[in-house]
Amino acid sequence: MQLIPVTTGLQFPEGPIAMADGSVILVEIRRKTLSRVTPDGTVSVVADLGGGPNGAAIGPDGRAYVCNNGGLGWIDLDGGVMVPHGAAADYAGGCIQAVDLETGAVEILYTECDGRPLSAPNDIVFDSQGGFWFTDLGKENDATRDYGALYYAKTDGSFISRQRDRLSWPNGCGLSPDGQTLYVAETWTGRLWAYDILEAGVLKAPEVSYMPGRLILTLPGYQPFDSLAIQQDGDVCVATGVNGRITIIAPNGDQKDVPVPDFITTNICFGGADMKDAWITASSTGILYKTRWETAGLKLAFNG
Repeated sequence: MQLIPVTTGLQFPEGPIAMADGSVILVEIRRKTLSRVTPDGTVSVVADLGGGPNGAAIGPDGRAYVCNNGGLGWIDLDGGVMVPHGAAADYAGGCIQAVDLETGAVEILYTECDGRPLSAPNDIVFDSQGGFWFTDLGKENDATRDYGALYYAKTDGSFISRQRDRLSWPNGCGLSPDGQTLYVAETWTGRLWAYDILEAGVLKAPEVSYMPGRLILTLPGYQPFDSLAIQQDGDVCVATGVNGRITIIAPNGDQKDVPVPDFITTNICFGGADMKDAWITASSTGILYKTRWETAGLKLAFNG
């Protein structure tokens, strides 16, 4: 599989969305923007978002909905490599934003749930009813760390519900082809969880009280998970750090790997006429790669 750089010099790209015109909408976390990358590699800013824009998805109204983690600290390594580290000095909480792709207008939809501030919203996926699930990674400093959580919300700002609490760094999230299972990847544990959905916005209670859901896989050693996308066959493609790759995980826990030349590989999205075009964010080096994927990706509920 050949990885072709579409563009370089991005400031920690994440949250890629394949658009119908061949461009890719993504966030640049360090630049604090929602940006567009055209097929020739040109990068333009769609909107300045502030904080730390992270996961993104197109909603039923055509706007891009963005999980904003509130801002990160940064370490610059040799060779222009960027590594996030803790919270930004001006961190004041996370939020969910909605962006008009034509005008760049930004609306803040949610900053809290039931009186508790959002800590660090990370990834987002829409269901066919037009609501969205999102993960909250939690924040840390030198002495403390917030727990993560899993939420469901509506696009008009009228409803938000916390469906799981006290999670350990929930990151990427995605829905199974039948929409009945929500997959969530935990970063530092290297675990992929499955949650059964009872109805829109409601998760089935876990069968074991001390487990948040059904455990699909735990990677050995130190292999942190990041964001993810789903294939049409139901396999889950999870961006995996340290070793740098996409880990393809079947619902029964079988796995195979696609190497990526960046130790902070953060996300993958699918598009094209046959859904076999794949774009991968190599974040520490600031590169967006494109490749042809062996298996077609799952079409999302709403597309650009």
